[in-house]
Amino acid sequence: MKMLRFLQVLVLICVLMIPVLIILFFRGFTSNEYTIPILYEQGVEDPYQQCDYGGSTEQHYIPDFLLVDQYNREIGREEMKGKVTIVDFFFTSCPSICPVMSSEMERVQDAFRGEKQVQLFSVSIDPTYDTPQILAEYAERHRAEKDKWFFLTGDKDRIYELARCGFVLPTIDGASVPEDFIHSDKFVLVDELGRIRGYYSGTERESVDQLILETKILLYNGE
Repeated sequence: MKMLRFLQVLVLICVLMIPVLIILFFRGFTSNEYTIPILYEQGVEDPYQQCDYGGSTEQHYIPDFLLVDQYNREIGREEMKGKVTIVDFFFTSCPSICPVMSSEMERVQDAFRGEKQVQLFSVSIDPTYDTPQILAEYAERHRAEKDKWFFLTGDKDRIYELARCGFVLPTIDGASVPEDFIHSDKFVLVDELGRIRGYYSGTERESVDQLILETKILLYNGE
């Protein structure tokens, strides 16, 4: 009799649990969570031995650097702290992808024009030609907002090391010949701690749309 009573109670509990399990099931598969990956959590591989990572297997962060912007102000890693920064590498005399990248970066600027926690860095890989004055003229053509979109120049060796080893992007010096420069079309999303969160093609509108979306998620959800 007691066993029958126990089985009845057990069956009743199971019946009552079914709606709860169904709710939990659908909640699990209809979650609105969108996680932005953290890249290089186990360090960066260096197959070409271009960078001194010291065999680190720990989280990769953007290293310290100091460059000069279009207003002759020193801007570097320190200015990235506590902000979401979108970075690309370009040069003003670029005959191919750079004009498209800069136009797409204008769209990114427009998307975050009123958001002080988001800034843009465009770093020249031809600093010999791209002086602050040249960068200022280029910035004006692309409607760059002061203290929002920084165009940076400086020591060539340090810039190339920063591109290759800091932002993990392929970059080849063209020796002042525009057609011979090689650089990535990627926009790099960097969080407030200096961690790389994603790469996006600066020549593809859909990829830039994804960048804008994921920047908003990173900014507002604290991912």
